[in-house]
Amino acid sequence: MRAPQAPPTGVWAWRHPRPEQVAGRCIGRTDVTVPARRAKRLARRIQQAARRHGLAKVVHTSPLQRCALVGRYLRRWGWTHVRDPALLELDFGTWDGLPWSEIPQAHIDQWCEAFAAHAPGGGEPLQSLLARAAAWKPAIGNAVLVGHAGWMIARRWAHQHPEQPPQQAAQWPAPPAYGALWRLP
Repeated sequence: MRAPQAPPTGVWAWRHPRPEQVAGRCIGRTDVTVPARRAKRLARRIQQAARRHGLAKVVHTSPLQRCALVGRYLRRWGWTHVRDPALLELDFGTWDGLPWSEIPQAHIDQWCEAFAAHAPGGGEPLQSLLARAAAWKPAIGNAVLVGHAGWMIARRWAHQHPEQPPQQAAQWPAPPAYGALWRLP
């Protein structure tokens, strides 16, 4: 008889479901809505993965509703739901929620030229998000989380390039699809 395998360690990170009315807008900490059926569908997928892989029934989410709604469904089904501000998306300051077309091109160019150090819209510089994502430590070895694309990319980047933040926007990877699972260190 084979000994039971320990659950895999690492962060099992799902990007939140696709929100409504965000096309063409700069969205960071703007609390946009996600249809309940999309949140419930993602919660079911997470629940199935947890059963299949022996993951703990604890989900960490950003406090923003596009992530937290998934956590609320899981909580209804017996999970522990932890809302953690360390999982928030980049703060775009005064740009947040605006159509990209309303943000002066010169301001976007300034950010793109000093991508890691510049605080877009007076918000949070990317190097701050990189540090926050790298420093996040789950209470258990196989953490489940529902987060934002920027945080997920920052976590991966920080572990793959710990001493080299991206200097230009062209270096930043494409975001994961809505609802996609990334296994992160």
